Amino acid sequence: MIENLIVQKFGGTSVGDPERIRNVAARIKSYHDRGHKVVVVVSAMGKTTNNLISLATEVADIRPKREMDMLLATGEQVSIALLAMALHSNGVDAISFTGSQVKILTDKNFSNARIEKIDTKVLENALNRGTVCIVAGFQGVDIEDNITTLGRGGSDTSAVALAAALGAKECEIYTDVDGVYTTDPNKVPEARLMQKISYDEMLELASLGAGVLHSRSVEFGKKYNVIIHVRSSFHYSEGTRVVPEEQVMEKLLVTGVTLKNDESRISLTDIPDRPGIAAAVFEVLAKIGANVDMIVQSTGQNKLNTISFSVLRKDIDECEIALNLLLKEWGTGLMSIEKEIAIVSAVGVGMKSHGGIAAKMFNAFANEGINIEMISTSEIKISCVIEKAAGEKALKLLHKVFELEKSVT
Repeated sequence: MIENLIVQKFGGTSVGDPERIRNVAARIKSYHDRGHKVVVVVSAMGKTTNNLISLATEVADIRPKREMDMLLATGEQVSIALLAMALHSNGVDAISFTGSQVKILTDKNFSNARIEKIDTKVLENALNRGTVCIVAGFQGVDIEDNITTLGRGGSDTSAVALAAALGAKECEIYTDVDGVYTTDPNKVPEARLMQKISYDEMLELASLGAGVLHSRSVEFGKKYNVIIHVRSSFHYSEGTRVVPEEQVMEKLLVTGVTLKNDESRISLTDIPDRPGIAAAVFEVLAKIGANVDMIVQSTGQNKLNTISFSVLRKDIDECEIALNLLLKEWGTGLMSIEKEIAIVSAVGVGMKSHGGIAAKMFNAFANEGINIEMISTSEIKISCVIEKAAGEKALKLLHKVFELEKSVT
C-alpha cells in the first residue's frame, strides 16, 4: 500500500480552458507539496467529446463503435498532456498516461466497456519517484489492444477503480457543483447540501437521474470500500462524502428526491397469459440495447396480460418496431406509448425501519391533484410515474413534505 495516496478526478468543466487547467494544477501542487502521492484522472475539455461526435456525424453515415472509441479517446489525451505541462511549469514532476498505457483492461464492449483488471505497476513506480500521475479517464484497452471507452460517467468510474486498485481510502471527484444535494438545486432552491450519504442511497439517486455521480463508480466504491468525496473544483470547501451506511449517523426517513423527464411508458395489453411471455418481451428489448426501468404486470379476469414499463425516450422508436414484430408473431395484443411522463422518487435508508413513507407521499400527491400512473419500490426507494407537466411541482412538493430543506443536527 502506498502511504499518503490520494486519487482525484477532474471533470470537463474543471479543465474547460487554459485558466481552469492552471487552477487545477495549482490545487494538485498543494497536495503534492504536503507530501501526498497523487493520481489524477481527467476528462476531456468542456464540450470536446460532443464536438468529436458531431465531427464523426458530418464525416460518415456508418460509424463503427470501435472507430468511435478510437476517436473519442483523443479528447482525454489532450487534457492529460496539457495538465502535465501546467504542473511542470509549477515545478511539479508529472507524467501523463492513456488508459492503455496504465493497462486498464476492459471487456470488448465498445462504447460501454467494463473494467476487468488494472495493472498498477507503472503507476506505483512513478508514484514512488514522487511523480504526479495523470491518467486519461473514460478509456481502457481490451485484450486485443483495442482502445475502448467506458460510456456515460466513465471518468468517475476510472477514478474510483484506480483508487480501489491502488488501495486509496478516498477518491475525490471534482465537478462544477458543491456536492450532493437533497434534490436538484436548479429546480428547488431550498435544496440542502449533504455532508454524507450512503453508497446505497447514492446508487438509487444516480439511477434515478441525479447526475453528480454515475452508478458504476458508486458500485466500485461500495465493493472496494473507497470513500468518494464529491466537491467543487472552484473552491476549497468540503463537499459530500459517499460512505458505508454505518458511517451515516443520522438515518433519515428520506434523504433525497429526484425527477426524471427522459423516459416514456410502453403498455402491452391483451397479450397471452402464459409462462415465457414476459421473458420474450424483455429479451427482445435487451437485444436492441434498450434500458428498461419501471415494470408493472397484471392479469385480468379474461386471463390476458398487461405489461407496462418505462424506457429511455431516445430508444422508443426501436422498441416500437421490435415489439410490433413480437405482437405480430403472437397474433394478439395491443401496444400504446405515452411519451409525456415524469418519474418522481423518494430515497432514504430510513425506509428500512420506518413505515408510512408511501402513505405520506401518495396523500401529498392526492391533495394537490397529481395522479399516479405507475408505482415502483425497493427497500429504500419509492418511485411514481406521473404526467410530465406535473413533474417539477411534484418534486418541490416532496422536498417540502419530507422537510429536506432543514439542517440535520
